[in-house]
Amino acid sequence: MADASHGVNGNGSGDWVSTACILCSQNCGLQVRLDGRSITKIKGDKAHPASEGYACQKAQRLDHYQNGVHRLTSPLRRREDGTYEPISWDTAVNEIAEKIIDIRDTHGGHALAQFGGGGQGNHLGGAYLSSLRAAMGTRYVYSSLAQEKTGGFWLDGKLFGKQNCHPAEDVENSNFVLFIGTNPWQSHGFPQARTVLQEIAKDPNRKMAVIDPRRTETAEKADYFLQVRPGGDAHLLLAMLGTIVQEGLENDQFIADQCTDYEGLRSVLAEVPVDEYAREAGVDSEAVRGLARDYASADRACIRTDLGLEQTEHSTLNLYLSKLLYLLTGNLGKKGTNVFHTAFMPVIAHSKEPEEGGLTTKVTGMKEIGRLFPPNILPLEIDTDHPDRIRGLIVDSGNPAMTAADSQAIRTALSKLELLVVVDVAMTETARHAHYVLPASSQYEKAECTFFAAEFPTNYFHLRRPILEPLEGTLTEPEIYRRILVAMGEIPETFPELESAAVEHRNAPDQNIFPMALMSAVQEHPEWSKFAPIVLYATLGKALPEGTAPAAVLWAASQRYADMYAEDIRRAGIEDEGAGLGEALFNRILNGHSGTVISEGVYEDNLDFIKHKDGKIHLTVPEMLDEITELSAYEPSTEFPLVLQAGERRAYNANQIIRKRDWRKKDQDGALRVHPEDATELGLVEGGMAKVETTRGAIDAPVAITDEMRRGMVSLPHGYGMLEQKSGDLNDTQRIGPDINVLSDLAYCDRIAKTPFHKQIPVRVTALAASELAEAAHAVQ
Repeated sequence: MADASHGVNGNGSGDWVSTACILCSQNCGLQVRLDGRSITKIKGDKAHPASEGYACQKAQRLDHYQNGVHRLTSPLRRREDGTYEPISWDTAVNEIAEKIIDIRDTHGGHALAQFGGGGQGNHLGGAYLSSLRAAMGTRYVYSSLAQEKTGGFWLDGKLFGKQNCHPAEDVENSNFVLFIGTNPWQSHGFPQARTVLQEIAKDPNRKMAVIDPRRTETAEKADYFLQVRPGGDAHLLLAMLGTIVQEGLENDQFIADQCTDYEGLRSVLAEVPVDEYAREAGVDSEAVRGLARDYASADRACIRTDLGLEQTEHSTLNLYLSKLLYLLTGNLGKKGTNVFHTAFMPVIAHSKEPEEGGLTTKVTGMKEIGRLFPPNILPLEIDTDHPDRIRGLIVDSGNPAMTAADSQAIRTALSKLELLVVVDVAMTETARHAHYVLPASSQYEKAECTFFAAEFPTNYFHLRRPILEPLEGTLTEPEIYRRILVAMGEIPETFPELESAAVEHRNAPDQNIFPMALMSAVQEHPEWSKFAPIVLYATLGKALPEGTAPAAVLWAASQRYADMYAEDIRRAGIEDEGAGLGEALFNRILNGHSGTVISEGVYEDNLDFIKHKDGKIHLTVPEMLDEITELSAYEPSTEFPLVLQAGERRAYNANQIIRKRDWRKKDQDGALRVHPEDATELGLVEGGMAKVETTRGAIDAPVAITDEMRRGMVSLPHGYGMLEQKSGDLNDTQRIGPDINVLSDLAYCDRIAKTPFHKQIPVRVTALAASELAEAAHAVQ
């Protein structure tokens, strides 16, 4: 079977073509102009229903992702001496299939695992990777999401009944927005973030509060700014909750009607020493009380958190306390508050606790959360003589050698795998440890989308059509995984009857020809059911408009979504025209070149998302109360006296997506930000070089002195440290900026979710001596 994913939305003639940005979770709609294979002009797409023409400065640099010597054009196989040789697709696929089968049949499916499955804007590949994972016989999925958000997912399960019962925030309609550990001016996180922030700042009837150790761009616009000590969030949030409870500011009616298990929690919060905890958090106690009172009295308040809260000490507890703030004040399920949302293609599912039969890992015994496992334990699951260790890993659009904590540990572990396969557009740092590297078509050379559609009441979805033909030698992820499944003997090369039925179905969808044929085929071949996404791609995909074969899995998603949210879909103006509501939704998505509204919820029904059998919010989480009682004062390290916030969002960082130094218009080398008084004490000068050291390693970075920083803390950005390829020679590289995870320690993490404390790393900073400057400058440049 040829790759059925080809076909483009653009023709290179200079016409404006609809697509989207891929550099953050929002995937704002774009229009671009092409000159051959180059993206020459970019602007926001006003027809996009969520972004409405909004786009930030990062999108203007997308050609740096699409084009360059970094693009891979042939499968690569690692030689014994560590170099790579190009091989044919048939050779790569057959050898990989053989090695997967050998590991699976010799050691069991648990000896295989997956890392990744999509970045910010390419989630379709991950949907198809699930079919390969089924053939591998494994449920072990590691991802960056699981080193960021799984503590929150675990809490959602405890509070609301399912780990995928996820509240977002209705910032646009809120009168009081509290941002904790997030800087949406740079990180976005909700549609048209900068426009919304400016509107709130200008409106005297709306308030904005920020809790952050750094005076961010968002904090500059805020009515309240509490510059918390790094790691002091739990004490600060407890001080706020203590104020609310001790002053009787709870929403008693909401708690009585919607919640249970409050009395034990209330007794704990009633004893919180507000003044002491405010001091421990490094903020004024009256400022804490004032913020708590004003938040609790607001008629429509919401809270948004992000990695600044989630990747610091007491990570899961921090999230529990932030959720209690909106729960105890009744700011859930109403306009302008925190709200549940639908999920067209869910990025997580619910996992049972181990005592309920839930999955755990073989070496560390880590429990699954949201059907995911944290990268923090991956080195321990590989680098061991345990008989049930992980021996083979498939990496899809991920780069754990750079993004996972403790680079030394993860890189050593990767080198000990019996099979490492990396699917990516470039020779990433993880790929440099791989046995096989498979070149994927870029996100603009295939149909793609993000599954981060988490808005309420209006939810959106954007299927992006390819705007360029795939680079020669590359394949789309669904085609790669289909070929491996065929080589493993799991599915046939073609499905003639289903392919014919798919064509007939697209011509006469009201006759249900394809669904009936699919049901019959699965009854005759029940083993095909676990490969459903690839079966859809190989059959229905061929009948879809040119270039949209990877969208086949969205047909099944549309049927599921229609079963779950029929009234919401109809409120969005989508009607069953005789072929079923799911079919109508799928066609709306397929033809929505600028994205489309897929559902319209109503606030009155929002709390119906709660999944506990009693329909209530269960406020008490015993593990969290235990951690509250164990909370102690912060004791700084004498050897490593400063605190590093690793992974700051800045104007020009985008995870590991763009691998060129010159895509950034400023801060090209990823400066270490330092408070002026700390800089004076340390002998640091603006533009000079500093050495940053931890118990795990050391890096050098240029210095930027700014009073945005709180004294005693420094920060470095994420998205740097990669090896930029300078020519067609894979070894002709230069490192771009600080490789920050050399500094982190996988043991320094949350007790429940194993989330690494990237935002609170004890460090020692020294000025580089003159003799070291030349070497450091060479390393950076």
